Amino acid sequence: MSGSTTIDGFAKRIRSGEGGGIISAWIGIPDPLFVNHLAQEAFDAVVLDMQHGVWDMASAANGIGQGRLAGKPVVARIPVGDFALASRLLDAGASGVIAPMINSAADAEAFARATKYPPLGERSWGPTLAINHRGQSAGDYLATANEQTVAIAMIETRAALDAADEILRVAGIDGIFVGPADLSIALSNGARLAPDTPEIDGVLKHLVARCRAHGKFACVFGSNGERAGELLKMGFDFVIAGADTQQLRLGAASAIAAARKVQAG
Repeated sequence: MSGSTTIDGFAKRIRSGEGGGIISAWIGIPDPLFVNHLAQEAFDAVVLDMQHGVWDMASAANGIGQGRLAGKPVVARIPVGDFALASRLLDAGASGVIAPMINSAADAEAFARATKYPPLGERSWGPTLAINHRGQSAGDYLATANEQTVAIAMIETRAALDAADEILRVAGIDGIFVGPADLSIALSNGARLAPDTPEIDGVLKHLVARCRAHGKFACVFGSNGERAGELLKMGFDFVIAGADTQQLRLGAASAIAAARKVQAG
């Protein structure tokens, strides 16, 4: 698929698992042109990180537009608890929203209320850009928005892990996104940052199984391409293959090393 078919079919694909696992870019650098550049590669989607990245609403709306120009769906991660921003991002045409630090069913319910129209939630009406992007009538958008966008709850604390089944049972929560880095810090009581260990792998496999039991999808952050491949084999439906800053610096380091190698040869 390509173009608008890919973007507007994103929710169906991630829910169904059709076409294999989704590999997404992860962008914290707040430049819409950076979205356009990475979207030219074979990523299936792009995530804008508004929690630890420095995007604001205006730049994110432009980034979503650049993703659509490049034919790729854009998902955004909001700051902790900023559910009002979640609905604004959907209004701007985001294909989904990731909410960090969802630690209970109550947190998940509040998130779902902001991102779904009735009867699933209480999302306020005003999706002007989303309607423009899709070329739909207002009525058609209202009828399809709950199905064509996804609300993704992050599991990254001990409390969230304990409440995973309750979170997954919440109507309007379409899937979860596991944060292995924060989870490793939480499970070690702050002793270590170790997201790619057998201990964390065991937790990840458990969460994939719980998603399958509830008929929901599982997403996760992979520290690099190789780790992303391992996570796809583990059963995740949507994986990150490293962050933009890492990929930018690795590319620069590789070019410098190649130049010095030829110079010295």
